[in-house]
Amino acid sequence: MSILEILETPSLLPERYKQMSVEEMETRIKEIKASFGNRLYIPGHHYQKDEVIQFADATGDSLQLAQESAKNDDADYIVFCGVHFMAETADILTGDHQKVILPDMRAGCSMADMADIDQTNRAWEQLQQYFSDTILPLTYVNSTAAIKAFCGKHGGATVTSSNAKKMVEWAFTQKERILFLPDQHLGRNTAFDIGIELAQMAVWDPLASVLEYEGNLEDIKVILWKGHCSVHEKFTVDNIEALRKSDPDMNIIVHPECSHEVVQKADYAGSTHYIIETLKKAEPHSKWAVGTEMNLVKRLGKQHDDKTVVSLNPNMCPCLTMNRIDLPHLLWSLESIENGIVMNEIKVDNQIAVDASLALQRMLDRA
Repeated sequence: MSILEILETPSLLPERYKQMSVEEMETRIKEIKASFGNRLYIPGHHYQKDEVIQFADATGDSLQLAQESAKNDDADYIVFCGVHFMAETADILTGDHQKVILPDMRAGCSMADMADIDQTNRAWEQLQQYFSDTILPLTYVNSTAAIKAFCGKHGGATVTSSNAKKMVEWAFTQKERILFLPDQHLGRNTAFDIGIELAQMAVWDPLASVLEYEGNLEDIKVILWKGHCSVHEKFTVDNIEALRKSDPDMNIIVHPECSHEVVQKADYAGSTHYIIETLKKAEPHSKWAVGTEMNLVKRLGKQHDDKTVVSLNPNMCPCLTMNRIDLPHLLWSLESIENGIVMNEIKVDNQIAVDASLALQRMLDRA
């Protein structure tokens, strides 16, 4: 489901959940969790609201949570508090007896939606005409199962923000060039970190079906899909420069989904796990401006009240689609299970799951 469709789709949430108090909902969720025991597992992504995270059996990044779900073989129901592509990965990795449920089907991801399989097939055909069999596809795990499957079928792999550097280095042992989907910023920042010059990077525009590049095509080493995270792209060089002037003691740490210019001007850049661990190890009374999703930034501020933790962009809002998962939708999904109804099950087509597993396994083999 695209972001436009998400915005236009009305909530199907029954009216009675809208009338319940927070206390009533929290009590019911606790009761259901207790009654199901190990048969129910609730993973919660770092970007989820605190009202949801409090009930998570594990908190982490998307792949980590999918792997944890797979380890919990006793769980018949995986109620994934995240977005659609994350639940897809959980379904791919978990057993056939396990049902993966997304509390609100409107919880999608704008970045994942920026690369659909039809666009990717068309792009691959044209890029093969330009470069023949010299390209290996890599996809960020923040992508649909179909895109993961595409990479699996063509000898490629998935990457996370934590292992992107290792996977890009591996890709260059396989082929002369890489196609990096769907986040151009993570691809650009990672390639730059391993010594690829910006002049050796081109951008594929899937809407126009055009390769954006000035120069000799033979010089291209990296083809970046023209996609981005709508949250991380809102952190700007102006934000950094304003903060440097107003508070020179502030450390600036950002996610590599931010633009190349922002990453270069920041003091530190790394995955969500890296950001969390860096703040955990930071000196008391140190100051940190964080360039990532607002729910996580606020949570880090509460967890590290001996430090100053603020958002790099003071006008930043939480991720729209992550915020679709809330107490009412979580309770609705749990009560449905209690009543024998599996609502909003995420089920990946068998062949897509097989091919996507190849891409995931190539990455896990190099972890």
